[in-house]
Amino acid sequence: MAKKGDWVRIHSVILQPGERAAAVPEDTKQVPLEQWTKGYLQVDAALGEEASVVTRTGRLVSGTLVDETPHYTHSFGDFVPELQQAGDEAFRFLFGGHCE
Repeated sequence: MAKKGDWVRIHSVILQPGERAAAVPEDTKQVPLEQWTKGYLQVDAALGEEASVVTRTGRLVSGTLVDETPHYTHSFGDFVPELQQAGDEAFRFLFGGHCE
C-alpha cells in the first residue's frame, strides 16, 4: 500500500485504437496510446487502484497505480559476440594493432 506523498508510477490509456488519428501508421492504429507517469501520490492507494499524482512539473494526473518507488531499469540486451568481433575489426581498421 502506497502512502500519500510517496513517489509512484501510474498508467493510463489516452486513446483507444479506434480513436487514433487517420495519419497514424496502420500497425500503430491497432494499439492504444498509453501513458506512464511518475509523481507524488495524492491519497493512499494499493497497486491496481485508481490514483492521482502530482508530477515534478506540478501537473495533476490520474491513472492506475502500477509501481511504488519506481526506478530506472536499462539494458542494451544480451551479449552479441558478432558485435564485439565487429568492434574489434573496426578498432584494428581505424587505429591499427590489437584491441584488448
